[in-house]
Amino acid sequence: MTEATTGTKAGARMDAAPRLPVDRLLDDPGTRIIVCCGAGGVGKTTTAAALGVRAAERGRKVVVLTIDPARRLAQSMGIDSLDNTPRRVKGVEGADGGELHAMMLDMKRTFDEIVEGHADAERAEAILANPFYQSLSAGFAGTQEYMAMEKLGQLRARDDWDLIVVDTPPSRSALDFLDAPKRLGSFLDGKFIRVLMAPAKVGGRAGMKFLNVGMSLMTGTLSKLMGASLLKDVQTFVAAMDTMFGGFRTRADATFRLLQAPGTAFLVVAAPEPDALREAAYFVQRLAAENMPLAGLVLNRVHGSGADQLSAERALAAAENLEEGGIVDQRSGNAGLRDSAAEAVNADADPDADADVDEITAGLLRLHAERMQVIAREQRTRDRFTSLHPEVAVAEVAALPGDVHDLAGLRAIGERLAAGVPAGA
Repeated sequence: MTEATTGTKAGARMDAAPRLPVDRLLDDPGTRIIVCCGAGGVGKTTTAAALGVRAAERGRKVVVLTIDPARRLAQSMGIDSLDNTPRRVKGVEGADGGELHAMMLDMKRTFDEIVEGHADAERAEAILANPFYQSLSAGFAGTQEYMAMEKLGQLRARDDWDLIVVDTPPSRSALDFLDAPKRLGSFLDGKFIRVLMAPAKVGGRAGMKFLNVGMSLMTGTLSKLMGASLLKDVQTFVAAMDTMFGGFRTRADATFRLLQAPGTAFLVVAAPEPDALREAAYFVQRLAAENMPLAGLVLNRVHGSGADQLSAERALAAAENLEEGGIVDQRSGNAGLRDSAAEAVNADADPDADADVDEITAGLLRLHAERMQVIAREQRTRDRFTSLHPEVAVAEVAALPGDVHDLAGLRAIGERLAAGVPAGA
């Protein structure tokens, strides 16, 4: 079977996959949250920003929340910097009052806001000044994902926007925020925390006596492992946070249920490469296991060609003929590089110039052959995914020659997303 034949059949199978109706999703007032997840380096941030721009210009009031540490979102939207406060994006005006805001999750600031909002002034000051809290809020494992849940819940509760687009961290950690409530509950209910909370619950001298008598061995061990100063900071932090722990779990659980609600749509973003689509398959399976509403797959950087009738094999054969001084297609009788009449007219032509033309043409043919091989490989990779997940709707976006760095580029991506197929394919 030739590569051209393989490509044709692969394309036919791809056509059988349902097409992702992006504009219908964006226009639906029932769609309140869109979560973009996927592996790193597949254009997830750009996709989230493009969806935000398109939705706003179609009349939605949109906020894009990114928890990706990259700063490309701010650059592409013409904002000098993004922080924990939604900022209006200039140059995006939609019908019926559509507008776009953007923000980047500030993990520590979000944690500070929770403390300030759910503790009295004296206790909040003590918590914010606690060294262990400062370390925890700045980069403790899992804090970012939990704070993303908190911020999403805050944005949804404010009801200032009718659509929230969430850009998640790369790779499988993009779904770690789904585990945040469970991990937080396990942490708060764990033996270590209960030990540290025991003196605070008993209170005063009795609490200290309880700790000194019942926990002396453990305290001594923890002091050796953590240092006496750090252990004291942790105990002080846990005592101050005791009344807030239940609220953390309650809010995280509420946000988790919000993600399962009909108004939420997950988009898995991938590139037509084996590793990226393996990650995409993982996301699809994980979302199904958690009863999360999957809208479809966005396949970025798909290659196409306006001359796909010329197969890679024929292009390579033509290049070899030119390089060997032959003709393009001896069998056709009408595709010779030059016929006798042309030779007569150009008898005085520079032979070196003809050689240069042959060399350039051969090079272009080889480039086309490489492109057709890439297209065929991408089709086979897509086929493997769609054969495993035929129910997943797909939107394809053409590979662009450079990075998107402005609103015009985001609009172009949005148009390709809505079309669902790569330009020139």
